[in-house]
Amino acid sequence: MLPMSNLSPSPGTPMAASPLTRACLEIDEYAAGLGWDKPARLFALVDTARLKKQEPRLAGQLGLDQDDAGKSSLTPIEQDEVPKGTPLDKFLGTIAWPDAVVGCALTVERLMLPPSAEASVPEGLNDKQLSKWVASHPERQEVRLTVAVLRDGSRESAVRLREKDSSTEVLTGSGLVPGLAEALAATFS
Repeated sequence: MLPMSNLSPSPGTPMAASPLTRACLEIDEYAAGLGWDKPARLFALVDTARLKKQEPRLAGQLGLDQDDAGKSSLTPIEQDEVPKGTPLDKFLGTIAWPDAVVGCALTVERLMLPPSAEASVPEGLNDKQLSKWVASHPERQEVRLTVAVLRDGSRESAVRLREKDSSTEVLTGSGLVPGLAEALAATFS
C-alpha cells in the first residue's frame, strides 16, 4: 500500500458532507494535483480512528496524528498502480480487500458525450469502433471520474470536466457512475 501524502480536504468540500463524500472529493483533488492524462488510480478507504490506533506509524506519516478538525473519518490509501493494458473490469475482478478496508475508490479519465448525442451513435459498433467514434465526436468531453464505495453499500462519485478544471466545478452524487460503482462494490463480495 502506498499512502497518499499531503492530502488535505478540498477547499470546496462542504463541512456537512458525509465522510464518503469528503473522501471522494479529497481523492479528486489529489488526482487534480497530478494533472491530466494519467492512468487509473485505486485507493483503499480505511477508518481513520482505527488506523491511528492500529497503525500509529503510518498514521503519523499521513499526518493523522495532528488535529482532526476538518479531516475526514475515512483515510484514502493509494494502492499499487493499475496494470497497463489490463481492462479495468478484469483488474477489478482480481481484487480482494482485507477486513480493515471499509471501502475503496477509483479515479479514471474517460471521454463522455452529452445525452443528446446518444441518438446519433451508429449501430453495430464494437468497443474499439465505438471508442474511436466517441473520440472524434465534436461534443465529447474529457472527464475525470472518482467513484468511492463502502462495504455497507454507500456510494459517491465526483466528476470533473477537463474544460472546467476547478474544485468548485466538480459535480458530486451517489448515482453519477453506477456501472463503475457496481464494479467497485463487487470487490467486497
